[in-house]
Order: sequence, then C-alpha cells, then structure tokens
Amino acid sequence: MTTSIWRYSHLTLAISSFLFVLVAAVTGIVLSFEPISKQLSDYSISNTEEITLSHTISTLQKQYDEVISITVDENDFVSTSVVTKEGKSDTFYVNPITGEKLGDIEKKKPIFQFATSLHRSLFLKSTGRFIVGFISFLLCLIAVTGLILIAKRQGGFKQLFSKIVKENFEQYYHIIIGRYTLVPIIIITLTGVYLSLDRFSVLPKEKINHSYDFSPTSSNEKIAVADFPIFKNTSLNEIKSIEFPFSEDEEDYFFVKLNDSEVLIHQYTGNIISKENLSLTSILLNWSLLLHTGNGTIIWSIVLLLSSISILFFIYSGFAMTVKRAQKNSLPKNKTNKDSAEIIILVGSETNNTYPFASSLHNALIKKSIPVFIDILNNYTSYKNAKHLIILTSTYGEGEAPSNASKFLQLVQQTVIQNKINYSIVGFGSRAYPHFCQFAIDINSKLQQLPEFTPLLPVYKINNQSFQDFKTWGHLWSKKTSIQFELTQEVKKYKKQQTFTTVSKTELNNDDSFLVRLQPTKKIRFNSGDLLAITPKEDNIERLYSVGKIDNDIILSIKKHDLGVCSNLLYQLKQNEPLKASIKQNKEFYFPKKNKEVIFIANGTGIAPFLGMLQHKNDTKAHLFWGGRTKESLKMYASLLKNIEKKNIHIAYSQEKEKEYIQDLLLKKETTISTVLQNGGTIMICGSIKMLKGVEKVLEQITSTKLNTSLDYFKKKNQIKTDCY
Repeated sequence: MTTSIWRYSHLTLAISSFLFVLVAAVTGIVLSFEPISKQLSDYSISNTEEITLSHTISTLQKQYDEVISITVDENDFVSTSVVTKEGKSDTFYVNPITGEKLGDIEKKKPIFQFATSLHRSLFLKSTGRFIVGFISFLLCLIAVTGLILIAKRQGGFKQLFSKIVKENFEQYYHIIIGRYTLVPIIIITLTGVYLSLDRFSVLPKEKINHSYDFSPTSSNEKIAVADFPIFKNTSLNEIKSIEFPFSEDEEDYFFVKLNDSEVLIHQYTGNIISKENLSLTSILLNWSLLLHTGNGTIIWSIVLLLSSISILFFIYSGFAMTVKRAQKNSLPKNKTNKDSAEIIILVGSETNNTYPFASSLHNALIKKSIPVFIDILNNYTSYKNAKHLIILTSTYGEGEAPSNASKFLQLVQQTVIQNKINYSIVGFGSRAYPHFCQFAIDINSKLQQLPEFTPLLPVYKINNQSFQDFKTWGHLWSKKTSIQFELTQEVKKYKKQQTFTTVSKTELNNDDSFLVRLQPTKKIRFNSGDLLAITPKEDNIERLYSVGKIDNDIILSIKKHDLGVCSNLLYQLKQNEPLKASIKQNKEFYFPKKNKEVIFIANGTGIAPFLGMLQHKNDTKAHLFWGGRTKESLKMYASLLKNIEKKNIHIAYSQEKEKEYIQDLLLKKETTISTVLQNGGTIMICGSIKMLKGVEKVLEQITSTKLNTSLDYFKKKNQIKTDCY
C-alpha cells in the first residue's frame, strides 16, 4: 500500500505539472548555454585568484584619469567605470593585469532574454513567478518520490546502484538516468524555490547598516591606494565590486563588496572603517543564484544542461510507461460468477506486467468451456464451488507484496471456506534481485498452515517475464489436473529484427545438440555474451540464446527438444536460408578485457558465448571449465577450441566410467580459483540453473576456506557474472 501511495503521488505530480515542467526544461536547456558561452568569451579572466586588487587599481589609475568603480561578475568578467585621459566617461570590460579595454559591456542576447523571461515568470509577471516557484517545488517532490520508488524497486537504499533488470527501454533508462541526475535536479528545484521566496519577500531582509567614526588624520598619514594592506591581500576572485570615493573629502571612503561581507575603507590611510558580514539569507541567495544559473563554471553549466535534457526524457519515458501499463491494466471480464467457478485465478502485480500472463491463462481455460473466475489478490473471498486456486504474483522491493495484493495474507487468514481447494502459485521476478519471488514464497508458507488448502505443485518461479517458462508451468499444471489447454502469448510487433543468413549447421550429436553459424546480412554491432532473440510465428513466444562472436558471425549452441518449437526451427535451417531475429545487448556478461585472468564455467550448450570470448587476442589469461555427458559430447566444439592452450581447458564427463562434474574440477583447481578472485579477476558462468547452484555452492566453499571471504563479496564487486537459464 505504501508503494502504491508513492507511485500515485509521483504520477499525479508529474501529470499535474507536465506543461510547466516542459517549459522549464526547454528554457533551462537554452539558458544553460549562456554561462557556457560567457566562459568561452575573450572577456573571461581565468586567473582572478592570482591578481590582487592593489595591482588592478594601480594599473587602472596609470591608464585613466579617474577610476570610479571596478566590478567582477560571476563569470569572472572584470568591468570598470572610468574617466579617460580625454575627459570622457566610459564603462567597459577590462584586462585587470594590463588595464587594456577588452570591449564594451554586452547586452543580453535576445534569445537568452526571451528564455529568461519565460523561465522566470511565463510572461505573467508576479503570477508567473509564483507558478514557477510552485512548479519548482513540485518538481522537487517528483524527484524525491522517484528516488523512493527506485529504492523500493531495487530492494532498499543500499541497493540503489545495483543492477537494474531491463524490462523495456523507457523503464531502464528512466531509472538509470534518474539515479545520476537526482542530486542536480533537487539542487535546481530547491534553488528555484529559494529564489522565488526571495522575490516575494518571504525570506527575512537584513539590510546592512555601517556605523563608523572618523578621526582626523595628519597629512603624513596619507598613503598610496595601491599600498593599502587590504587591497594587497585581496584577490579579484574575492570581490564583487569596489566604488571609489566621490571626492577628496576625508569622510568619503572606498566601498568594497566582498563575497561574504561589505567593507568601508579610509581613502587616505587604507584602514578599515567598518566591516559587516552578509547575513546567512544573503549568502544562500548568492549561492542559489550561482547553482541555479551555472554562472561562473562550464562544468556545472553542462551538468544543468544534461539535467534539463534528462527532465525532457523523464517526461517522455514516464508517459510511455504509463501508457504501456494502462494497456495491461485490466483483467478479462468474468463470464462466470465467483461462486460458480471451479478455477479461481488471483493476480498480484505492481506494474501490471503479470496481467497478460493471467489473461492468457484465463482465456485458454475459457476456450475449453471451463468455469473460471479471475480477480486481484486483494479481493480474495470465499468461493463455493472452487476446486483449484491459481495465484500469479510478482514481488516488489524487499520481498513486499504488490499494492493490489497487500491485504491477501490477512484476508486468507480471516476468511472461512467450507470446501477443500488445491492451489498452485506462480511467482514472477528477477534473479538479479535478492528477494526473488519472495512474496510467492510467503503466500505458500501461509497456505500450508491452513488445512483447507493443498498444494498441487511446488512454487514455480519465473525469471524476467519469460512466457516460455510460464508455458512450461502450464504443461505441468495441465498434466497434474488432466485439464488440457494451450497458453498463447499476445502477438507483438518486433520492429528491429535483422536478417541473418545460415552459414552452416552441424548434425545432432549424441546429446541431441547442434551448432548453428549465422551471418548478419547488414553490419550490426554485437559481442559474445549478447542475446539473439528469435520469435517463431508458430507461437509468437520470444526465445533468447547466448551468442558467441567469431569473425563477425554468430555461433549458437542448441539443445534440440522433440516439442521445442524454436530448437526445431533452427535445426531445420538449410545453408544460405534466412532467419529473422534481433540482437539484445547483455553488457553485464561481456568479456572483461581489463582483467589479467578470467575463468569460464559452462555445461552443455552454455559454452556458446565462451567459444567467441576464447578467440580474443589480448593478454588476458582464460581458463575454461566445461561439463558434458561423454567424450563424444566435446567433438562438436573441438575445431573451435583447437587454438586454445590445452592446459587451460578442463573438461568433466558425467556419463563416462569415471564420472566427474564441474564442481569436482573446481575443487581440484581451488588454488587457481582463489588466486583469480583475489587478484581482481572474473568468473563467468553460463548454462543451466541447476549447474549454477552447484557451482556457487563450491565457489562459496573455496572463497570461505582459501580467502576467508563470502562469495557475496565478489558478487558485489561484479567479479561473478552469470547468464543461466
């Protein structure tokens, strides 16, 4: 429920302020170029911290008849107002070292004038200023609620910068960019609010009042202005302006505005007559102006530019995600009431991604004329004729229930039912997160405590919204219940598919596996470890295969299944036959080029990406640990491994006389394993989930005994990379 509040708050704030935020972002992009252009101008003085006020005054007094004032702005433009030798008054930018005139004071360019007025007040004067200030506050709230949502999604603030599961382009980069621009956006919004508060006199006004007493001086106390101690010890980067005495009257003084104070200086002795520090309000106001505008620094101006651009992206991606979720927001309409249905489907989802799976199941059962009722978990109640309960639920954040399932555990405890019900639970999530399918596990634990419920199948966990895995669960459930149905996925349009030509294909080996070599018809970028997405027309379910890259060709290692739609499609490919597919980047599983040593671990067809990685010609030392059934299993890969040093290849055969598994190989080479990890090397694992669990158990044993360190330590350092299925 808490997550739901934050999500709806974030969405409501974004929608309500959309137009104004759009204007602020666009004008912010334009205005960020102003300080950049000024910093690149010839008028900018780069070393003001090395130039003393004494030197500049002395230089100007030699060059001009009279100096009236000197000003240093935020961009380190030094300007002066003088009376020339010819008796003319002039104000211009000046070189503070030579006294040379650099140019006349420039007016603000029209495009920046227009953008500033629109950015500050929307051309609505005080009303506009209020609206802009209020929108700045809303944008700050949007950023904060966004941060909270990211933290909840990642499993807590400590996991804020952990790996993100990529559901789609908009969602992935909304989070990625949001993490890095959060601080600048909060600074922009808070400073905007502060400037607005000052404009409406909400901030306390503290006018500086100088109190001083003049004591008459004798003529021998009069010293040259350039010799004033305060001028000698003050550099130009410390001052904002200095006004010279209007007359030679002793009671006229130098008025100096420093960055943090105002100083009155006796024009003859150079003594400080009065010094008053600026109030905290004024100092914060000055900083707010600098941070909000970027004046004086190219780097911060670029940060503001990128932050403004990112706000535009957030508007687009937020809108796109909302539309996509809205399209998945509804479950099918029930044709059977809850008390007449034999099968009850209950759904829990935070982002609506589970709804299409539930709809597919519901529609498949309806086609078989089976009375079924579908609803969300929070609407759980008693069901008079129910024989089967199917729960499809995701997990949110740190093992929490989705917002539409937050009441279920309480409801199932309180609701009395008369009939016995068989139940099945399907959990959706990502193995990248520590609390993978935790809420599904919690539901199972609760139902096991209630005598009315009997588990039909163990909790089935689905990684990264895999419809193929969901279809596998459907077959298991169908076999257990003798209810025949076929799950189908909603037809999707894949716009970025490329055409690949079949270069070669091997025959089946004794493990019913084969190799396929594909060549892109057009030049595309991909790496070993990327995924090839293939969607057969027969069932429209996308399959992902890890690829090896050899001579710009794709190498796939495939296990053929009798009923496997995609594996049979690939096996039936003929030489030069085209195949439509698309490359999905998998950067988390790329070859670590900067490492001195890397270990590859795979079983069966999981060797595919490593076949490509082993071709890398660099100084990285690679070890391959591979597990197959028999010696015959290796022959298919022999030609691709012939250039690799044999001493670095370790093979285990599980069906030979001397049975051996990958775990056994790792224990034999535990010194190599521990040394690679200790020296910052990487271990990459590809293959079955069952193999992964066994390998991780052994690696945990090795790191604990040899390095006195948990395997999780190396996982967090990204030294353990996995791509398992």
